[in-house]
Amino acid sequence: MRRRPPPPPPPLLPMATLTTQTLLTLFLLLLLAAAAAAADAGGGGEREALLRFKAGVASDPGGLLRGWTTAASPDHCAWPGVSCGGNGEVVALNVSSSPGRRLAGALSPAVAALRGLRVLALPSHALSGQLPAAIWSLRRLLVLDLSGNRLQGEIPPALACAGLQTLDLSYNQLNGSVPASLGALPGLRRLSLASNRLGGAIPDELGGAGCRSLQYLDLSGNLLVGGIPRSLGNCSKLEALLLSSNLLDDVIPPEIGRLRNLRALDVSRNSLSGSVPAELGGCVELSVLVLSNPYTPIGGSNSSDYGDVDDFNYFQGGIPDAVVALPKLRVLWAPRATLEGELPRNWSACQSLEMINLGENLFSGGIPNGLVECSHLKFLNLSSNKLTGAIDPSLTVPCMDVFDVSGNRFSGAMPVFEQKGCSSSQLPFDDLVSEYSSFFSYQALAGFRSSSFVLGTDLTSYHSFAQNNFTGPVKSLPLAADKLGMQGSYAFLADGNNIAGQLQPDLFSKCNSSRGFIVDVSNNLITGGIPVEIGSLCSSLVVLGVAGNQLSGLIPTSIGQLNYLISLDLSRNHLGGEIPTSVKNLPNLERLSLGHNFLNGTIPTEINQLHSLKVLDLSSNLLTGEIPGALADLRNLTALLLDNNKLTGKIPSAFAKSMSLTMFNLSFNNLSGPVPANSNTVRCDSVIGNPLLQSCHMYTLAVPSAAQQGRGLNSNDYNDTSSADSQNQGGSNSFNAIEIASITSATAIVSVLLALIVLFIYTRKCAPRMSGHSSRRREVITFQDIGVPITYETVVRATGSFNASNCIGSGGFGATYKAEISPGVLVAIKRLSVGRFQGVQQFHAEIKTLGRLRHPNLVTLVGYHLGESEMFLIYNYLPGGNLERFIQERSKRPVDWKMLHKIALDIAKALAYLHDTCVPRILHRDVKPSNILLDTEYNAYLSDFGLARLLGNSETHATTGVAGTFGYVAPEYAMTCRVSDKADVYSYGVVLMELISDKKALDPSFSPYGNGFNIVAWACMLLRQGRAREFFIDGLWDVGPHDDLVETLHLAVMCTVDSLSVRPTMKQVVQRLKQLQPPIREHR
Repeated sequence: MRRRPPPPPPPLLPMATLTTQTLLTLFLLLLLAAAAAAADAGGGGEREALLRFKAGVASDPGGLLRGWTTAASPDHCAWPGVSCGGNGEVVALNVSSSPGRRLAGALSPAVAALRGLRVLALPSHALSGQLPAAIWSLRRLLVLDLSGNRLQGEIPPALACAGLQTLDLSYNQLNGSVPASLGALPGLRRLSLASNRLGGAIPDELGGAGCRSLQYLDLSGNLLVGGIPRSLGNCSKLEALLLSSNLLDDVIPPEIGRLRNLRALDVSRNSLSGSVPAELGGCVELSVLVLSNPYTPIGGSNSSDYGDVDDFNYFQGGIPDAVVALPKLRVLWAPRATLEGELPRNWSACQSLEMINLGENLFSGGIPNGLVECSHLKFLNLSSNKLTGAIDPSLTVPCMDVFDVSGNRFSGAMPVFEQKGCSSSQLPFDDLVSEYSSFFSYQALAGFRSSSFVLGTDLTSYHSFAQNNFTGPVKSLPLAADKLGMQGSYAFLADGNNIAGQLQPDLFSKCNSSRGFIVDVSNNLITGGIPVEIGSLCSSLVVLGVAGNQLSGLIPTSIGQLNYLISLDLSRNHLGGEIPTSVKNLPNLERLSLGHNFLNGTIPTEINQLHSLKVLDLSSNLLTGEIPGALADLRNLTALLLDNNKLTGKIPSAFAKSMSLTMFNLSFNNLSGPVPANSNTVRCDSVIGNPLLQSCHMYTLAVPSAAQQGRGLNSNDYNDTSSADSQNQGGSNSFNAIEIASITSATAIVSVLLALIVLFIYTRKCAPRMSGHSSRRREVITFQDIGVPITYETVVRATGSFNASNCIGSGGFGATYKAEISPGVLVAIKRLSVGRFQGVQQFHAEIKTLGRLRHPNLVTLVGYHLGESEMFLIYNYLPGGNLERFIQERSKRPVDWKMLHKIALDIAKALAYLHDTCVPRILHRDVKPSNILLDTEYNAYLSDFGLARLLGNSETHATTGVAGTFGYVAPEYAMTCRVSDKADVYSYGVVLMELISDKKALDPSFSPYGNGFNIVAWACMLLRQGRAREFFIDGLWDVGPHDDLVETLHLAVMCTVDSLSVRPTMKQVVQRLKQLQPPIREHR
């Protein structure tokens, strides 16, 4: 059998082909292995970087990083807050915080090892220490958000992360400056460096070519200086420009008007001046415009980093029509910005406006009718201006949450508003508008609550017509039906007007519709009685103030039905009858003021059931009987005033143990028995005028003589002095008729001679100069338009060629004349002494600097003239005279602590502005009462500021009398000629002492104390001996809070200490005086 041949072998591949495929396979396998190894190594590196970041965290109370362990998850991309890309590379580290869940510790530079990081977001934690410089090397970084931490350090001038889109380092502690390189980031959309400690100027480069994508810029709350760069007008996509709370000066650049997409502009709390540019009308999308703001910035705190509450811009002119014509404007906020003129007339495009605050400015004229068209207006504050006329009843006041026109000059009948229903349409939601409007509303309502007796109430709305000249009765409350049933409290304020008629029941008809109701119509001309049904009409009444009217009749017993009542003030009326015992049913009552009426009967013992009571004022009535001892059981009672009644019996000994009473007065009654011993509450000066008391009976009511000034009213002064008194009444110390005639004649002769000398000097100072002046230089340069032209000729004519009959004062710089430039237009002309000032160019430069100054408490420099033989300055005329005359004549007016405090605060604000806001700073160097002027409403204005700078070099500080007045000059200035702002502080302290005392700086009554004894030494002596009460003018201790008066005196003494480092700055003085400010709505 034949065998089959074997099958042929398979064809062999070429050797070259086998080698190529094998090598390719091996190469791919090796590549994959290398990639896997690299990925494993990279992942390990990033994992290690994350763990190093975690190690830098010292505290993690919320366990935000608890899952960052290989045990919990070996894959770091699955850790909370970590995101990775497709290749496993970490691209985002985003760890959110919440209250109680915040990381604390250091920010580890290990995060810079995450080379592929696009997002690093760790906002609102408590990370501290240095901001790692390595972070800026992350080239792929798009979002860096470390806001709300405590990081320190600087932003470097050069940044490697050129692709940044969001940079938010706000609310940290960074210093240094804003790098110009930020303007070269082409993709940057959001830049927030707010609330740090950055200084220097805002770089012009920030508005360079790189800002074309920028939408949000917030540099507020820093220490930035200089002007707002005009280049920012190039950032065409910018929607928010927030620059508040810095030290910026100059003007608002008109180039800002090119930002057509701008929605919010906030330049408040700087030192800007000039006019509000009409070019802002080009910002057609603008919704929020904040030009000034008295409140701590949004998101800020009360720390000094945010500046003082008096950091305000000082603008000139008013609000341009183009601004109020912006179709989308919803918030217009410019209180206390020295704006003046009339309010804009064209409000035809105001349908979107929700909030307008132009309070505490200098606006005049009336409220424009166009405001009626603002159908969505919820907040309108025009308080403390000079507005006149009547209130249009067509205004949508009943629909407003806040309407405040207090402190103006409005007149006419109290308006009855026509608005019945409110607009139901809603404006589209805007996050920026919502943030600002809610913040401003909260602050305004909180400020009202803190200045009244409604601190514990949830106030949601108030309408204030206070401190005007409204007449007629209040017929109804301006509250629309849509507002009825509101959840919070409503306040109606009309105190300090000329409202007459009776308290109509209709006034309370809408009362029960709200949770709390506040009515204050004090200090008016209201007559009749309190509605007997008030308890059922207004059971939700929280505050009722009807003090200072002409109410008569009885206090209705239905008062006891007002279960929510906190404050009841019926003082200074003509009410009679007994105090109803139903007051015991007022469990929340904190203040009961019934003083200065004709109430009789006894003090109800049921008052001891008012456990919340803090103030009980029953003074100046006809009350009889004994003082209920149970009143001492009221543990919250701080003031008990029962003086000027007909009370009898003993003083309850329990009052001696009271720990809460700070004001206690039982004077001028018929009390008897012993005065409780060892008591800080019941002192002899609180029970004067009770002749039957067994101790303190020798207390005299006579005013101490000049020789007795400085004696305290303590127990050691109440020893028996009857024998001394009887001796003094004898004839041994009396003068006979001849001696009296001789003294009188001599006094008359000396007085006539002195008068002739003074008249001679005064006439010489005020005499007209020889009219040899050149007619070539009669130009008058003006800084402010007063409505009529001012020429050299009109000044000479108005002063009668500087006739002495028009001379209203003279000082070291020259005489001042009253000039009526045109009928009803008055100015003051200060004629300077030629030859005592700098050269022409220097004079022009200095005086133009002074002409640009704008502050509510500086006398406005209207213009000036500089000639070869004639020089004068033109100021606005103030008819109230100066503070020196006010002090001399104040015995003719009642003592008013609020007025004195306001004068002191006005002067301090003006000096603080000169020292801290003006660049370069201006030192006054001659602060004294005659350089402080008043208007008819006792607002104070500082004059002669900056004139010392105009002196020629030949007149040194040591030789000239105009650089200070003896008695007011700081000791270091008088002895060494050292000029500083602390010399003005010293002078201010002396003025403050004169304002609250009855002594001059160098009063003749100080002569018994020896040479050099002055008002400063007197104040120090009385404070040291615990006799501060003797320092104050008669009556001030009785009307002012004792603690505040002593603190004010202590502040004045601190201003006059020898050590310059211990003396406060004027800014600190302003802050302290504000803390001592009397209640805004204090009764007049």
